[in-house]
Order: sequence, then C-alpha cells, then structure tokens
Amino acid sequence: MVKKVRRGPSPRLLREISNTHFERILSNASQLAIVAMGAFVMLVALKLGEVVLAPVFLAITVGLMFGPVADMLDKRGVPDGVSAGVVVLLFLGLIAVSGVLFAGPVSDLIERMPVIWEAFRTELANWKEPLSAVGSLQEQVKQVFGADSSTVTVTVEDSSAVQNVALSAPALLAEMLIFLASLYFFMATRDQIRVFVLSLCATRRMRWRMAHVFRDVEEKVSRFLLTVSAINISMGIGVAVLMAAIGMPTPILWGALAALLNFIPFVGQAVMAVILFAVGLGTLNGLEGALLPVGLYLALNFVEGNFVTPHLLGRTMMINPFLILFAITYWLWSWGPIGGFIAVPSLLVLASIATHILPIRQPVPMHVQRKLEAEKAAEVKLAAAAAEKALQEPAKVGSRRTRAAKPASAA
Repeated sequence: MVKKVRRGPSPRLLREISNTHFERILSNASQLAIVAMGAFVMLVALKLGEVVLAPVFLAITVGLMFGPVADMLDKRGVPDGVSAGVVVLLFLGLIAVSGVLFAGPVSDLIERMPVIWEAFRTELANWKEPLSAVGSLQEQVKQVFGADSSTVTVTVEDSSAVQNVALSAPALLAEMLIFLASLYFFMATRDQIRVFVLSLCATRRMRWRMAHVFRDVEEKVSRFLLTVSAINISMGIGVAVLMAAIGMPTPILWGALAALLNFIPFVGQAVMAVILFAVGLGTLNGLEGALLPVGLYLALNFVEGNFVTPHLLGRTMMINPFLILFAITYWLWSWGPIGGFIAVPSLLVLASIATHILPIRQPVPMHVQRKLEAEKAAEVKLAAAAAEKALQEPAKVGSRRTRAAKPASAA
C-alpha cells in the first residue's frame, strides 16, 4: 500500500504570493482595522461623556486662546495661580459685558415681537395659494401610493417648558462649575502638564517632537482663535451697520448674533441667513425686502471668507473645507454648540500632532509648485546652453589653428 505524502504549496505559488505582497497587505489591513475600531470607540466615548468632557475640552480651548495673556503675566513674575485667576476673571468679564450688550437689544426685540409676528403672518397669508397647491399635490401623491391621509397621530407631552428648565438647571450649573474649575487649573498647571507629558517620552527624538507639538498647538490655536475673534467682531460691526442702514429692528442684536455664529463655519452662516430672512419677512415689505438683509449679509460674509480671513491667517492655517464640515457635523451632533466652537481648534491640534509625529509630507501649493517647475526648466535650459557652448569652443579653437597653419605652410 502506497502512502500519499502531503506536499506544501508549490514554489510557483509561493513566488506569486511573495510578488503580490499578500502578507504585507494583510498586515496593513489588520492595523488599519485596529485603528478604525479605536477611533470608533473614542468617538462613542466622547458622546457618552458629554456632561464631563464637553466643559473640560471647552476650558482647554479657551485656555489656549488666553495663553498669550498668561505668558505676559508670567514674564512679569506673576505666580501661575494668580495669572490663572486673572484669566478666569477676564473671561467672566467678557461674558458679563456681552450679556449687558445683549440685554438692551433683546428687550427691544421682545417688545417689537407682536408687531413683527403680525407682519410675518400677513406675508405668509400672501403665500397661501402656492402652499395650498403644494399641499394638494402632496395629497395626490399620497393617494397614488395608497397612503391613508385620514390617519391622524396625536402625541401628548407630559412635561412643560418650565419643568424642562427646572430639570436641566442643575446639570447646566454643574457644567459651568466644571468649566471654570478646568479653566483655572489648566492655566495654573499647563507647564507641569507639558513636563509630565515630555517625561513619558522614551527617546530624545520623541521628546523633541512632542515639544514642537506643544509649541505649534499653543501658537496655532491661540493665533487662530484671537484672529478669528477679531474678524468676527469686525463682521458683527459691519452687519449691524448694514442692518441699521436698511431699517432692520435692533441692528446691534443682529451684529452680535452674526459675530457669535461666525465661530461655527458654514452652519452658523446658514442659521444667520434663515434668521435674517424670517425677521426681514416680518419687518420689511414683501419678499424683496426679506431677501435684502440676507443678500447683504452673504455678500459681507463672502468678502470675509475669501479675502480677509485668508490674508490674516495665511494659507498655512487654512484647512480642507470638507474636513471642517465633517468635524462640525460630528461635534454638533455630539456636543451641540460647544462642539461647534471647538471643531476647528480640534482639527488644528490633530494637524499639529500628525505633522510632527506621523511621516506625512506637507502638500506643496499649486503656485509654489509651478514656480519650482519654472525654475527647474530655466536651470535645464542654462545647463543645455552651457553644454552647447562648451562643445563649440573646441571647434572654434581647431578652426583658428588650421587658419594659422595655412600661411606657415605656404611660406
């Protein structure tokens, strides 16, 4: 009886597998899967820990924004605890001043609200026929697809607005206390945090990279937030002036609201446009009057977004708009307005970490790339001209020698 011997893979199969780098592809895929799972778990943890993590992250962002103020106080010999207290008091003072500025226009708007609402209803009455046509078309579509339009769903809510406010007040107070405590202790111990993180780095090169990460994060986030704050304040002043020029009520309120919503790119501008359209529809005459404040606001926002902000921040501080929209979408879903505020600073932090830790090449702008290509082409032309000149020199020398030799031979 002959026993069958089990043979392994043929040498040809082994060569094909090695040529396709199957093991390397499988290893890279497994590593990417682990990274994706870790990122998913982190995002879920951020969502679940909103009550504690949101005020802490907001405090870190505000602390990075007021970092230059703390550095200035440290250079003058002020202790870290005192400088942190000054920063907290300065932030509370800004909030109080903003509240005082908001109080007058808000009370004026509340007094005007019945008149605005009546004008808004009058304008909507003019749209009754187009809206009824759309409603009848919807009913016809439901009948075609067999939907029962007679079914009415009734929901009964047990809680009232006052009860919701009463239940959410302790949680809101707790988040405010966490924010203020986190802001104070972050500003007071940020040097110790830096030293502790650097001490965890095993190699000198890693410590050097982490030191550059801390430097870039502080510089980029503080510069970005301070510059954007100045731009948004100017934007709010411009909106207030334009709204006052066209006769909108409480123009200071719309300017302050535009400055506040401008901290959230794309989403804030859309919300502001909808608010101006609604108020303009109830205040100004007709649809043209409602579109006027929206058009002026969008024109001013276009100038700010395409000329002012890129000039002041520079192209190196600009981030891919798709990444900004994705970050804002996630953070708004996860943490609400706080998430919208910290979306762009979080992208700057991640960009600084990726630049100094991961082996990522910075993309060269198109105009710089074209300039480099032009310089390289000019160098190639100069080299070709020099080579051609070098080849022509021996020929000229040879011709001169033959000319000199002919008279000698004739003699």
